[in-house]
Amino acid sequence: MERRLAALEERLAQCQDQSSRHAAELRDFKNKMLPLLEVAEKERETLRTEADTISGRVDRLEREVDYLETQNPALPCVELDEKVTGGPGAKGKGRRNEKYDMVTDCSYTISQVKSMKILKRFGGSAGLWTKDPLGPAEKIYVLDGTQNDTAFVFPRLRDFTLAMAARKASRIRVPFPWVGTGQLVYGGFLYYARRPPGGPGGGGELENTLQLIKFHLANRTVVDSSVFPAESLIPPYGLTVDTYIDLAADEEGLWAVYATREDDRHLCLAKLDPQTLDTEQQWDTPCPRENAEAAFVICGTLYVVYNTRPASRARIQCSFDASGTLAPERAALSYFPRRYGAHASLRYNPRERQLYAWDDGYQIVYKLEMKKKEEEV
Repeated sequence: MERRLAALEERLAQCQDQSSRHAAELRDFKNKMLPLLEVAEKERETLRTEADTISGRVDRLEREVDYLETQNPALPCVELDEKVTGGPGAKGKGRRNEKYDMVTDCSYTISQVKSMKILKRFGGSAGLWTKDPLGPAEKIYVLDGTQNDTAFVFPRLRDFTLAMAARKASRIRVPFPWVGTGQLVYGGFLYYARRPPGGPGGGGELENTLQLIKFHLANRTVVDSSVFPAESLIPPYGLTVDTYIDLAADEEGLWAVYATREDDRHLCLAKLDPQTLDTEQQWDTPCPRENAEAAFVICGTLYVVYNTRPASRARIQCSFDASGTLAPERAALSYFPRRYGAHASLRYNPRERQLYAWDDGYQIVYKLEMKKKEEEV
């Protein structure tokens, strides 16, 4: 037992020696690493400071660019000879190029596109998403593609933003596929353009016609249809060639943006009766088709958005007030916030004063800052 105890004591002494040696080595390693860690921490703080400085410079540069764009906007698209003569094609039938009599007291115009929020990416590069300005405030309608017959309906915006949103959406199928991205949800109805056999681009007897459909979303039936009273229709937007008529809604009601071969350089605007689809008034605007990608109407004023190909920063460069209250040269011509893309559609919601945009498959919300039309903008 004594020999065994002596051997155990010897082993314990060896373990203590090894532990003391390892502890000394660990202390030496720690003493060597502490200065290196202090240097690394200083370098990390330096890099963080430089990154913050660069970020601040970038933000300041973007603010300066925004300021310069605000102070030096693109020249308004006003052609004086057309303004004096009443515009091209002024010999149209019915009430054409007459001043529009406002039915509401709406007198606002855009001061600037204040901010944007990218919700998600859903569907293809072209499509439409919107709310019904006269319907439930939360319900979202999504119409993907330029030739389709199925619309997605989401009960709330949060449901639309989920990863597997399409599985939880209800689907509404229309009897005739729509053409382009000019559809509109208004007052519980889906208004859209249908290309009948032989319609625009199809040849045949109906080469120059386009049919408007009024579809009841709750009953899922077509309640009315009408041939749009314009001949030789062509795409109104030079950068969105699949759309032949773009429907819009504002505080005043239902509008249509279109173009014809009679004047293939400029856009036309029409006021529609949402009940009967009749055309109440028409105007030849001074806004060019070239490089236009989308448009919307606020308080009876048409705002046209322009871009380039390849896509760059979109801008509101032309406006036309059907009531004649706002002169084009006094309208605020502003840029969209810090995004370089192409709008396939823009839908204004008068209840929220927001734009719902489809930008290369991304769904975006733009908040607008408004001013009175009689104020200097």
